[in-house]
Amino acid sequence: MNSHTLPNDGVQVVNTDLAMITNRLGDEFGKMAGDSLLLVGGGGFLGYYLVQAIGVWNEEHPSEEISMTVYDSWIRGRPDWLHRFEGTDWLDIETFDITTPLPGSTPGFDWIIHAASIASPTFYREHPIETMDANVNGLRNLLEHARRQANAGSSPKGFLFFSTSEIYGDPSPDAIPTPETYRGQVSCTGPRACYDESKRYGETLSVNFARVHGLPIKIARPFNNYGPGLKISDGRVIPDFARNILVGDDIVMHSSGKPTRTFCYIADAVVGYYKILVRGRSGEPYNIGTDHPEISIADLADRMAVIAREELGYEGQVIHRPSDDADYLVDNPNRRCPDITKARSELGYDPRVSLDDGLRRSLLWYRDQEKAEVS
Repeated sequence: MNSHTLPNDGVQVVNTDLAMITNRLGDEFGKMAGDSLLLVGGGGFLGYYLVQAIGVWNEEHPSEEISMTVYDSWIRGRPDWLHRFEGTDWLDIETFDITTPLPGSTPGFDWIIHAASIASPTFYREHPIETMDANVNGLRNLLEHARRQANAGSSPKGFLFFSTSEIYGDPSPDAIPTPETYRGQVSCTGPRACYDESKRYGETLSVNFARVHGLPIKIARPFNNYGPGLKISDGRVIPDFARNILVGDDIVMHSSGKPTRTFCYIADAVVGYYKILVRGRSGEPYNIGTDHPEISIADLADRMAVIAREELGYEGQVIHRPSDDADYLVDNPNRRCPDITKARSELGYDPRVSLDDGLRRSLLWYRDQEKAEVS
């Protein structure tokens, strides 16, 4: 994308991203044409583009419409952006807590995505039981529904469980970039364990339902997604820095800044998730992220400051200040960088948005939100 086509406000950012997503998913959405899709947890960060991408496809391909149902308990509130789609003929929005069994009257679905989980360390440590329930009991309820569908002769065509890169814990240096075969070093009792271990168990549930019942269950392991849809109060590093910038404060780092990460822009990631759903092998996990650049949190803060100065006239600096949260850095991985060879070779996954461009788009989107809307 050249400088003449770069979006310059939040609306253009979203429109550009959605056009990119649908253009790169023509084959996958074509295979889903005329089908029904259930997205559990559709009011969250991932739902922001997972839902809207289907909407754009349907507008552009009315004869190949994909019908979508969204279930969510709205534990963190019902996002404003979802209200725009109420009454749309292709979208059904339901209030439902997936930790309760699905009623016998629940219809069958061609495609199912389980994205119902709190993913922010700040909030899953505040709601550890609810986090575990969604990743274990909620997943089990959805898997049982898929099994009943299959027994009735209408097996789903694809089922996607959202796991996490945190199942790897703090990888050993020889496991960076980290492949799907790495078994992880994860605490089962630390402050992050409610999320990490329930996701690990969720993967075990998924793999065994795939093997025992012959269900087409696939697993996504997201690596540090960011961008439009991620609530500015989420507590993760990029929205935290964005919040500092937008109110004119200094960018505050609550660590030494030495841990390193790769960050994957959400539009690239959503392309990967739909590719797993449609093309992934049953019972298999796929890393979705980007393998470069792996940068320190200190370097990330500096990059965001530079972009904010160029785009927003920001005048602050980067400072260090210990967090008031005693558990803020407990079990925090030193490095996180995926090996995405498997997703590239099997799915045709190819992340394209550079870190600087993604950060720029994110800051423009945050700037143009009265309240960054979801997570």
